[in-house]
Amino acid sequence: MTERLGDSFFQDPQGLFARLRSSAPVTPVVTPEGLRVWLVTRYEDVRAALADPRLAKDWVAHMTPEDFDITMDPVQAFLDQHMLNLDPPDHTRLRRLVVKAFTPRRVAALEPRIRDVTGALLDAMADGPEETELIGAFAFPLTVTVICELIGIPADDRESFRAWSETLLSSRGTRVESRAAATAMHAYFTRLVAERRQTPADDLLSALIAARDSGDSLSEHELLSMMFLLLVAGHETMVNLIAGGVLALLTHPAELARLRADPALLPSAVEELLRYANPLNHATERFTLEPVTIGGTPVPAKEWVMLATSSANRDPERFPGADRLDVGRDTAGHVGFGHGIHYCLGAPLARLEGGIAFGMLLERFPALATAVPGTELRWRPSSLIHGLEALPVRLR
Repeated sequence: MTERLGDSFFQDPQGLFARLRSSAPVTPVVTPEGLRVWLVTRYEDVRAALADPRLAKDWVAHMTPEDFDITMDPVQAFLDQHMLNLDPPDHTRLRRLVVKAFTPRRVAALEPRIRDVTGALLDAMADGPEETELIGAFAFPLTVTVICELIGIPADDRESFRAWSETLLSSRGTRVESRAAATAMHAYFTRLVAERRQTPADDLLSALIAARDSGDSLSEHELLSMMFLLLVAGHETMVNLIAGGVLALLTHPAELARLRADPALLPSAVEELLRYANPLNHATERFTLEPVTIGGTPVPAKEWVMLATSSANRDPERFPGADRLDVGRDTAGHVGFGHGIHYCLGAPLARLEGGIAFGMLLERFPALATAVPGTELRWRPSSLIHGLEALPVRLR
């Protein structure tokens, strides 16, 4: 019987991944949305497949409605046609337009502002009650402020983005709810682009509008879907990395003490938290252009493939003692940022932001601890996102 991903998967994806790595490393499963996909769980297979050009992303170019097991909402499909879901040459063209905003030098210039925002949030937490909910008080406002300022989106709208993205990434929402969120986000970006055309600023959105209006191979559709990708990917992954990473440290007190005693371990700790507490269960879906053998298993043409990057990062064949947090571990080769041409464009920003967030939080609150038993923590109902619904903590 084909495995169906549901509540037990949301709460413990690593339990399923561990079982499948040993018994059925490439096997069909049914997503919560009803889509049949081939789930790939071993490190060697995942890494190879991430760079395999026979696994395509652009379903508009290669698939027909008859190839889908579920009906695609047209508004959400419009927003989903961004560079992460495209193949060369379109992917290459669009990536070239935004890569300059995420170079290590450009990202390093953001460090003072990230530290200022982090410090202000920590000040507010210190002035507040002994217990707080870390995502709402720290992880979300930090990450959404940084990405909004980089793109050029008013931070006052951040709560709307949070609601929209949580709806669109949920595996439990209704089609009506998803359509409403996608429609609202599309309308917002359309209005914002029109406003920024009238009043340009020194931000990524203005630069992309200038590229679009100068005829630099960027359509209006691509501009809007690019905004969707950068905003959702830019804050969702970091919110969940910070919250999941803090939880991992608090539940591994020896490693937390080791990191506190030696702050020089912070860069390697960030990489280890990316590996151990990966905020994505899997890479965005691909599909086979032709029959492909993955890990010795034949997969027919025009089949959806889900590459479980968080499973690959816990594969003991690649990372001995993979289920153990080790802030000094050699994590070279982890696929927390993907691999191949779709390697995460925002990796330099994620590393910088994560290092600042973890470092300043732990320094400011040396007695930081979880405020509820681990059994009371719930993970969001999403097959893609591995993120806590809330993280109550004691600060003092």
